[in-house]
Formats: sequence, C-alpha cells, structure tokens
Amino acid sequence: MRIALLTEGTLTNAQRGEGGWCGRLVDGLPEHEFRLYRLLPADRPAPPTGVRGLHGVHELPMWGRRPGGRGPTALRRRAYAKAYGELVRALVMPGERAGFGPALYRLAALGREDDALPAFLGSGHAHRVLERAWRMPGADTAGGQPLVCDVLVAADLLEQCLRPLSAPWYGTGPAGLGGADLCHVVGGGPAALPALVARELHGVPFVVTEHGLHLREQYRGYRSAPYRWPVRALLLSFFRQLTEETYRKAGVLTPGSEYDRQWQQRCGGDADRTRIVHEGTPATGRPAAGKEPVAPTLVWAGALEPGRDPELMLHAFARVRAELPGARLRMYGEEGAPGYRAHCAAIAERLGVADGVEFAGRPESSAAAWESGSAVVFSALAQRSPRLLADAMLSGRAVISTEVGVAREVLGPTGLLVPPRSPRALAAACLALLTDHERRSRLGLAGRLRAQERFAVEPVVGAFREIYLELVSRYPAFPARPGARATPFARPAEYWVAGPGGGSVGGAVGGTAGGAVGEPAAEAAGQGAADRPVRAAAGPALAEAL
Repeated sequence: MRIALLTEGTLTNAQRGEGGWCGRLVDGLPEHEFRLYRLLPADRPAPPTGVRGLHGVHELPMWGRRPGGRGPTALRRRAYAKAYGELVRALVMPGERAGFGPALYRLAALGREDDALPAFLGSGHAHRVLERAWRMPGADTAGGQPLVCDVLVAADLLEQCLRPLSAPWYGTGPAGLGGADLCHVVGGGPAALPALVARELHGVPFVVTEHGLHLREQYRGYRSAPYRWPVRALLLSFFRQLTEETYRKAGVLTPGSEYDRQWQQRCGGDADRTRIVHEGTPATGRPAAGKEPVAPTLVWAGALEPGRDPELMLHAFARVRAELPGARLRMYGEEGAPGYRAHCAAIAERLGVADGVEFAGRPESSAAAWESGSAVVFSALAQRSPRLLADAMLSGRAVISTEVGVAREVLGPTGLLVPPRSPRALAAACLALLTDHERRSRLGLAGRLRAQERFAVEPVVGAFREIYLELVSRYPAFPARPGARATPFARPAEYWVAGPGGGSVGGAVGGTAGGAVGEPAAEAAGQGAADRPVRAAAGPALAEAL
C-alpha cells in the first residue's frame, strides 16, 4: 500500500528517540511505500527527517510569513467570504458548530481552484468577515469583547492554521494524497487537515496516532500565550472543533494509553473505532542496570518545575533521612522554570538535608541515571506520557510514583503508587523499598518484564500492519469520484505470498521488489483495474489476513 505519514513540526513526540517512532514504523513495514508530509515553521531551515526507506518527503512552511500570491477576483471573493464567514460563525456561535466541517472543505475546494486562499485569508476582506461574525448578537464572548487588535491577531493566526488547506498535495499522482491508499496522521492538530481534505476529495481513509494529545497541549499552552483572552478563546475553539472533526472522520484512532483514550472519547472519539497501541521503544533490548550503589539512594528525574513537584520529593526525603541517615537523593533534570533550581536548593537547606541531595543536572543517558540509584521516584502532579516511566522500568529498578495520569496503567502491580502532594505517603513508600532488598529486586524484575511486553517495537509494528489492512478493506479501491484515475496498490497482496520454491512470487506478479507495481503490473497479474472494485478483493492472502 501507499501510505502518507502526516506530521507537524520539526520534532514531534512520535519522532523523538533513537531512529524515531516514524522511522521504526517504516523499517518494520517494508511491504508498504511510505511518503512523509511535514508541516514546518516557515522561518527555520527544514531539518533532516532521520527516517530511512521513505519514497518521498514533502514539506509545507507554516507559522511564519504568509506565502505570496494573488488574491481572488471580485466574483470569487464572495464565495471565499461566504465560506470563511460560515467557518468563523461555527467558532463563535454555539448553535452553528455543525457548519465547521462543510466550511472547511468549501475553503479547501475554492483554494484548489485558484490558489488564492492564503492571499484572501490575509486580506482586509477576511478581517471584516471575521470582525462582523465575531461581534454578532449571540456570539460567545466569554473571553471578552474582541478589539480591533484582536481581530488582526486572530486573523493572522487562523490563516496560519488553515495554511495546509492550500498545500499542493491533493492530486491523484504518485506524490499526491489522492494517490495514497491511506493517510496516517501522527500527532493530530493541523497535520490532520490534509488527511481530512484527502478523505473529502478522494475518499482516502486515515488513521490518527497521538502519543500526547494535541488539543490537551493547546489548552496548556494557551494559558500563557501572549494574546488577549478573546484571541485565545477563538483559537481554542478552532482546535477543539478541528479535533472533533478529526475524531469523527478518522477510520481508526490509536491513542498511546487508556488515559489518552478517555480524553479522545470526551472529545467525540468513537470507542468502536479506537484501539490502544502503546508507543514502542528500542530500549526494551537494553541490558538491566547493574549493581546498586552502596548507600541507599533514591533517583528522581524530570524538569525542575512546579508541575513535576520536586518540593514533594524533598519533603519526603527529609522524612526518609530521619529514619535512614545514610540515604541519598540524586535529582536529575534541567531547570524548567527560571530560578527554580535555587529555590529547590534553598528548600533542601531549610529541611537540613542539603548534604544528602545532589542536583545532578542532565544525565549522560537515562540508563546511567537509573543505574545510579536503588529505586526511582516520580512525584509529578500530572503524568501524561508513559515514556519516562517505561524507561525507568526497563532499567530493572523498582519504581515509586504519584498516582496521576498514566502511572497506574503503566506500573500496574509492579510499582508503588502514592497520592500526590503527600510527603508522608511518599516517604513511607521510599522507606519500604530502601529497607527491603528482596522486595526491590522482585518489583524491579517484574516492572522490567512488564515494560518489555508492553513497549516493544514488534507488537507496535504488528498492530499497525493489522490496522492498515483492516481499514483499507472497508473502502473501495477506486472511489466513485468524477475523473478519478484508477490506481491499484503499490504492490498486490500476492507479492508477499511465498511461491512453491519458498521464495516470493513478487517477480511474477508485481515486478521488482523495489518499485511500485502500477497498473501494468496489475494487468500482468491477470487482474485489471476494472476487475478490482474493492481493496479487500486484492487476493486470497489479504482476505486470509483480514
């Protein structure tokens, strides 16, 4: 199959780490042809993808200077203004939210016809449409009445958010989304806009994978954004409705945890189309940590900021030191808030434990950090991602965590959970492990085995192999669109069936292993485009796999 990977930014959550999540997916599914479509900041050079095996990389500048181009003619401008007005009213009028999707697709269709969408969104006509709708009777102004400056700022931000609608990616050729068998949105947000448009124009289904919910991060980010409250409210309404439209139209949602799945369902995700796929990591093959340090040592890791609550760790450690005078605490992490490291050092001094606390900064590697302690402690007020917890479990060290976010789901019975903001409970858990070597070892081994089972790369790759096949089996191979060109799979299913001699029959069916099959190859297999109306009918191997 031809699969389009859609991401936003230079380094998404799913691309971090050794090889990157996208890279591991591409390497693990060589039977498919992947193309990467990235939305990048317009004012920065495009970094290398770091993903090998791609059949093409396409980029669109965002979050910067508006691209040049002529605006629409006077007659076309009316159509643009009508569609844009419907979109804005869907954002500010509670009773018109159902018009968000149709207005979005209408703007995309207009932009494809004359490439004038960016110029219109940056014009005074669009500003007047926005101001008129924003100040209509009945508009939601809970964030405050918009001023002229708010209209100008919001119009500029909306233009940047809608920029993917005018991307040159919607053709049916080899490089277009219309020529893909399915789209895979990694991260959500504006990266889902091309997938929504491709589904509307060409009937291409799409999968959404979020290892950190985009809408949740937008809500957190806009709390400190340098805009007035009316602008924040309008942009959050846009992201909320974009998320709802994405979840409503997605073929399959693949959150990285049960915690994220609950968020998605609150935002309109369908439970029947949701499948949890944990974020795989190559660290599952890493050896366990070696011998413990001689002195009983607690390791704490995370950014030094209020959300990670290092103060709770320090107060709990003061209670631990009262029972175990030889205990030590290593705190790894960079300063997340200006002056916060000095603040934590002052707390340690005031509690009388400064001689036992080491602020170790950024470690050489996470494995080295876990190995330097007898047990690992997380005291955060929120634990949205399982990544750091799973990495600590893979070290073989026993883990203690506050019971927030994904902690219970990730640790299960292999770690100790305590209430947040409770120094007494956290100190009791730390003492229970530091004074019981056999229990530490048992929990550490159990945690390592649990993390290896849940976060290995192979189950993730296998899950997406099944999801891709299941999804495309529900959609026609050649959607009934006027003028649509029939394009079969990159390789037919028979390519991967072993022949009588034990080898692949791809040479007889689909040509060489490195190239796309195309229509001539399908005809060589005795099966023309007109004879293959449904993807699921590609062959017996695919039917058996489904």
